[in-house]
Amino acid sequence: MHSKPIFIKHANQMITLKGSSGQPLTREKMSELHIIEDGAVWIEEDIIKSAGTTAELEADYQSRLQDAEIIDASGKILLPGLVDPHTHLVYAGSREEEFNMRLNGATYMEILNNGGGIHATTSMTRKASEEELVEASLVRLDRFLKHGVTTIEAKSGYGLDWETERKQLNAARKADELHPVDVVRTFMGAHAVPAEYKENPDAFVDLVIEEMLPKVAEEKLAEFNDIFCERGVFTPEQSRKLLEAGKKLGLIAKIHADEIEPYEGAELAAEVGAISADHLLRASDKGMEMMAEKGVIGVLLPGTAFFLMTEAARGRRMIDKGVPVALSTDCNPGSSPTCSMPFMMNLACMHMGLTPAEAITAATINAAHAINRAKEVGSIEAGKKADLLLLNVPNYMQMQYHYGMNHTDTVIKNGKVVVKGGSLCCQQ
Repeated sequence: MHSKPIFIKHANQMITLKGSSGQPLTREKMSELHIIEDGAVWIEEDIIKSAGTTAELEADYQSRLQDAEIIDASGKILLPGLVDPHTHLVYAGSREEEFNMRLNGATYMEILNNGGGIHATTSMTRKASEEELVEASLVRLDRFLKHGVTTIEAKSGYGLDWETERKQLNAARKADELHPVDVVRTFMGAHAVPAEYKENPDAFVDLVIEEMLPKVAEEKLAEFNDIFCERGVFTPEQSRKLLEAGKKLGLIAKIHADEIEPYEGAELAAEVGAISADHLLRASDKGMEMMAEKGVIGVLLPGTAFFLMTEAARGRRMIDKGVPVALSTDCNPGSSPTCSMPFMMNLACMHMGLTPAEAITAATINAAHAINRAKEVGSIEAGKKADLLLLNVPNYMQMQYHYGMNHTDTVIKNGKVVVKGGSLCCQQ
C-alpha cells in the first residue's frame, strides 16, 4: 500500500471510456472514448481518486502537490490498463514443431486428431509439477505486463483429468498472488476429448459434470466454466448440458464457439445466457443476431486466425449487428503463442475492420465486461482500480498506425509503477 499519492499530468490524450461500467459498449458507442486533452489523474493507495484536465486537478489538489509523486505524461497518451479476457496462461512445453507442420500443409484439426495439438500440451502439462507451471506462468505474466496488460483471464484445460485440471487452477491462483497482473480463473475441463474417452465422449462429459464441476465450485477454483464446442470435439448438445450444469453450481458460462466451422455455437451461447462466446470465426448471421439480442460479448482472437493463416472473424459485421466485441490474445502454445494485446489491436483493425477507437474499447472496458470486472477496471474513473497505461504516442490513432510495435512506456498496477521506460521495475 502507498502513502504517497501519484499525480499523472499533461497527457496529450487521456482516454477515459467513462460511463461504461454498467453494460458493454455496442455499435457507435464503441467509438465514444471520452477523451480529455491535457489529461490528469490523481491516485491514492490503489484507487483513482480523480480524473480531469491538468488545470482542474492542480487546482483541486494545490495544497498536496508537493507531497505527490509527479509523472509528466507530456507527448504520451494515457488509457486504462489493457484487459485480456481469454488466455491459456498455465501450460507446460512448446509446440513449434506443429507450426512447421502447418507450414508444410497439415491442418490444425489433422494435428489434433493425430495426437498433437491440445493432446500434446496435455501430456506435457500432466507431467509438470505445480511449481513448474507457476514459474512458467510468471514469465508469461511479465510479458503481458510489458505490453500494458494489467488483468487477464486464464483457463485450465490442459489436464483433462481432475488432478491436472486442479493443478492448473491452483497454479493460476498462485501466479495471481505472486504477480502484479490480476488473473481471473476459468475451468475448462472439456477442452478436448482425452484419448482414453475417444470412443465414448459422452462418458467424459458426464465425468466432468458429475465429478469435476462440483469440486471446482466447492474449492472455489474458478468463476467461469468453458467448453470447446466444435465438430470433432464437443457437440452443441454436450456443450449445453455441461454449461447448464455449471450454472447450477454458480459458474458463469463461456464457450469456444464456431472456430473451425459453423456449428451453432454462437446460437448456443445466447440460449444458455453465456457471458461471452469466443473465437467466432465462422459464426452465422443468425448467431450474431441472437448474441446481440442477449448481450453476449463476442471475444475475438485475431492472433489465432493470423497464426493459423485462416480468415479472421467478421468483427465489423458483429459490431454493425450490435454484438459487444472484445479482443484477446488467446495466449496458448499451439494456435496463438503471443502475449501482445497491442498487436491484437493492430490485427483487429487490419483484418477485422475495427477502427482504432473500437479496438481500444474492445481491449479495455468490453474485455473487462467479458470477465465480469467492469466495475473495477477498464475505464479511468474515480473509484476504480488505478490500473493505467502510458504509451509513447501523441494520439490514440498512432497505436494502430505504427503497427507491430510495443509503445508501452509506463504501467501502473494497483497504484504502483510496475513498468517504467518500457522495462519492468518492481513486483508486488
